[in-house]
Amino acid sequence: MKAVPCARHNLDRLGMKIQLDVALGHLTSRRRQTLVSLSGVVLGVAFFLAVSSLMRGSEKDFLKRMVDNSPHITVSDEFRRAQAQPAWTAWPDGAVRTNHVKPPNETRGIRGYRQMLEFIEALPGVRAAPVLQGTAVLTFAGKQQGVTLSGVVPVKMRQVTTIDEKFIEGDLEALNATPNGIVIGKGLADKFSLRMGSTLSVLAPSGQNRTMKVVGIFRTGNASYDEGQTFMMLKRSQGLLDKPNRINRIIVQMNEPYDAPDIAKQIEARYAYKSVSWIESSEDILSLLLVRNIIMFSVVSAILVVASFGIYNTISTIVMEKTKDIAILKSMGFHAKDIRLIFLFEGLIVGVIGSVAGLILGMLLMTFLSQIEIKAPGMTEMVHLPVWWGSEQFAMAAFFAMASCVAAAYLPARKAGRVHPVDILRGAT
Repeated sequence: MKAVPCARHNLDRLGMKIQLDVALGHLTSRRRQTLVSLSGVVLGVAFFLAVSSLMRGSEKDFLKRMVDNSPHITVSDEFRRAQAQPAWTAWPDGAVRTNHVKPPNETRGIRGYRQMLEFIEALPGVRAAPVLQGTAVLTFAGKQQGVTLSGVVPVKMRQVTTIDEKFIEGDLEALNATPNGIVIGKGLADKFSLRMGSTLSVLAPSGQNRTMKVVGIFRTGNASYDEGQTFMMLKRSQGLLDKPNRINRIIVQMNEPYDAPDIAKQIEARYAYKSVSWIESSEDILSLLLVRNIIMFSVVSAILVVASFGIYNTISTIVMEKTKDIAILKSMGFHAKDIRLIFLFEGLIVGVIGSVAGLILGMLLMTFLSQIEIKAPGMTEMVHLPVWWGSEQFAMAAFFAMASCVAAAYLPARKAGRVHPVDILRGAT
């Protein structure tokens, strides 16, 4: 009883081997057309990898720069919806309306920020830093410049920004050793002819004036940031801006940037202060990247679709030339399904060989592209082309190649399966 299934399995294996042999015989009998079809698949896969790796690499590089150099979440001293005036809340349908009521002045800032920091830092994979941001006027040797003044805690600021990597002289920790120290950008240093140890005056909107010492110079490559951003100790900025025990920003950085919207909602729901994730603030840019990726994959997939027409032409020609052979195979006991498999195997063979060779050629192209250095107009440093080596694009290229090859072989295979051996053999006699 067990011998029957075993014998059937052996027959199936023998039948598949015959089908493969016939498919290989068909392809090798038309070597020139097969090589042309194979070249189309190889080049299609290779260019698919090269183009997609550049496009995805540029996307990853852009997002890395945007995400790593800016907060994943910014908590500000604002509210998403402004609070209604007390009179409107108490008497919404009042008969008398008082206009031109000036609300009382208050010291803006996040109240109880220390407890808020403790809550945020207790969340898994989250780091936070308090910041007091304001404007000030720097004065040096008769020159004046309006700048953004950020009061920070160096040890926490280093955990949420990449500013430490941008220093060309000094570092952020120098603020701890020098209470009246200030960190400035290279653009501002060049504009004012400042250097390490130089002293300058800082005038705040409150009217307070302080003499500060340059203890660090950074360069980010962003001209406006390098000319207009400065850092000092949080305590010093609170006194200078007349906001004791207040901050107006909490910068949050996360191990998983794409979890930022959920964490931002948690913070805002608990404390009501406006919490904006990088995804919310960059929604237009992310939508643009999505559209760009759709266009990119459509273009590179079209290359493989064009290559599949060569396979279709080759297999269709074989079907026309081998009609009599197909009829003989059917008269020997081959079913329509077996005939279809022969020609589908032909498309599959071209797809497998073309995919493997295309992946190898694509990797060589990607290696070549990654070594190219370019210098854009106005830039001072050479940059490499951003090439992404993600495994998913290799799988996607192979899948598209295989799918297009099998799809191109399907119609000729279906036509071959419908051949009637009696009509063909009668016509041949």
